[in-house]
Amino acid sequence: MPASEAFVAGLVLAAGGSKRLGRPKQLLPFGTATLLDHTVATARGCAFDQLLVAVGGAADSVREQVDLSGADVVVNEGYGAGCSSSIAAAMDALDPRARLLVLLLGDQPGVTSGTVSALLAGRGDADLAVCRYDDGLGHPFCFSRRLFETLRGLHGDKAVWKLVAAGGDDVARVPVVGPVPIDVDTWSDYEAVR
Repeated sequence: MPASEAFVAGLVLAAGGSKRLGRPKQLLPFGTATLLDHTVATARGCAFDQLLVAVGGAADSVREQVDLSGADVVVNEGYGAGCSSSIAAAMDALDPRARLLVLLLGDQPGVTSGTVSALLAGRGDADLAVCRYDDGLGHPFCFSRRLFETLRGLHGDKAVWKLVAAGGDDVARVPVVGPVPIDVDTWSDYEAVR
């Protein structure tokens, strides 16, 4: 089934505790709002059939200060266990009609709706697709329904990267022009994306 006919869900991972940065990165000023506002607005622009946003660290402040309208918000109480815990938490809220799940990082403002469109258009029928930027692989990732149970069982912070490594040549590496977008983990990362 072509991506254009499939029910596509988007999941923005924004549950981190921002330990390295020392304050909630979701709420850092970015453009006219916050870093997470920017990412969620980008995700809205992708016209997903369902938009999920996983929050955890500073969840109450995020809900108060970020426009999460139109998104199904999932609170990951175990966010300290890494990104995979947010993915697993979100799977319970995933619409049963979903055939594809696009994973976006809440702290990676350089990803555009065009990036997501290229990923969906270029994945073919691969169960796992990643963006192949000029300087390496990066998010967003796209998973087919066949991998949803696998996603539920992931553990740790780099678990999706282990799936990419294990998938070998079966993983679609979709060309995207430009460098891998910076994800904001430190103050210098934040200065770089501003």
